[in-house]
Amino acid sequence: MTLQQEIVGNAMQMAVVNLLPGQTVYCEAGKFLFKTTNVTMETRLSGPNGGGQQQGGGGGGMGGMLRQAMGTAMQVGQRMLAGESLAFQYFSAQGGEGTVGFAGVLPGEMRALELNGTRAWFAEKDAFVAAESTVEFGIAFQGGRTGMSGGEGFILEKFTGHGTVIIAGAGNFIDLNPADFGGRIEVDTGCVVAFEEGIQYGVQRVGGLNRQGLMNAVFGGEGLSLATLEGNGRVILQSLTIESLANALKKAQGGDKQGPTGGLFSTHTG
Repeated sequence: MTLQQEIVGNAMQMAVVNLLPGQTVYCEAGKFLFKTTNVTMETRLSGPNGGGQQQGGGGGGMGGMLRQAMGTAMQVGQRMLAGESLAFQYFSAQGGEGTVGFAGVLPGEMRALELNGTRAWFAEKDAFVAAESTVEFGIAFQGGRTGMSGGEGFILEKFTGHGTVIIAGAGNFIDLNPADFGGRIEVDTGCVVAFEEGIQYGVQRVGGLNRQGLMNAVFGGEGLSLATLEGNGRVILQSLTIESLANALKKAQGGDKQGPTGGLFSTHTG
């Protein structure tokens, strides 16, 4: 069954989901907004295909219970390393159709992605909002060199299976395909929201270690690195980065530490 959902709103969008009998949707803790009274809510540590919700086998007895416990522990450990929520909230309609609403945590857009089992989707941390129980949520770790260079690029959310997954970002979205631009695009590392499997994600230094490269890093606002996306597939970018939003809020409060350089030497106070 396709998840019946509608994304509403402008500057701060939300997803209103119509649940059919027998349909379950789960979200990251903190993304739930409202529900009708016939929709049950349950909080679990396990993802939709692990731990407390076995789907099709896995063995019974103590061995099966141990495998479930180990699977749940591995999922929780991965989410802890990624800085994600430790728990998921599950919603199911009882006795008829029900309605549940979800939203992201930043002003911006939301997008419903349809997975057909052939291609996974990858998203930046905190992009995940909600998904059908037929969609599996995982954590993908990029190579150490990419992660250390790019900041946001080290840990990604990964979605596989069949069904609808809803993501959120900051500002407005733009959909691109690197194949339409010579096969490769370069973007601010904080602008990447999500991309299809088959897109090669990397990080490169902005210019060389020369005068212009240092000018880009110090005064250009991008630091030392740009994200690179190569291949043929969908890429979703956002117009607002969390860093730029944080700097704008600090400036409004009289605490702007970015100064005239706006790049490598900007400081961020907690």
